[in-house]
Amino acid sequence: MTVRVTLVSAAMSTALRAARFDDGGPLEEAGLRRAREAAEGFPPAGRAFASPSPRCGGTAEALGLKARPEPALAGCAMGRWTGLTLDQVAAAEGEALTRWLTDPAAAPHGGESLLELFARVGGWLDALPAEPPGERGPVVVVAEPDVVRAAALHALGAAGPAFWRLDVPPLTVTELSGRAGRWNVRWGRPV
Repeated sequence: MTVRVTLVSAAMSTALRAARFDDGGPLEEAGLRRAREAAEGFPPAGRAFASPSPRCGGTAEALGLKARPEPALAGCAMGRWTGLTLDQVAAAEGEALTRWLTDPAAAPHGGESLLELFARVGGWLDALPAEPPGERGPVVVVAEPDVVRAAALHALGAAGPAFWRLDVPPLTVTELSGRAGRWNVRWGRPV
């Protein structure tokens, strides 16, 4: 049976605006307002999940979703780079940053590699049942941009350097349909 998953990228936060590795901060007021505005036309979800970050939880709530936090959908664990801007990391650990940007198996920050992120998100996606008893309807996931990219690349069977070539703006929708081993992707629609 086909599973339909709507991935919604979280609204704007100060960390995202500053190009800072997420430090668990909340949404910006403008991001929260935009999510509330988008809720008016947002279709109901059969099952709703969220990355376990304040930003994703706040976006889900503003969209009117009763989303369950899902650890498998957490953003990439960034180790000692958490809370730093990309410019700060480039200045302090330029070679390590280059390695991380070019080798999906690298985790010079002491956190998680992109390959580990792909495996975690892809494993969750492939294990998602079509319609468990009592939970009918579409699946909606509010997630960090890196999780949306990982899910899309898993669906396409293209995990690796293509990760950096997908832009996921705040409050956009990426839709997946299919099942383990066979997914289709549709992305870029505003919420």
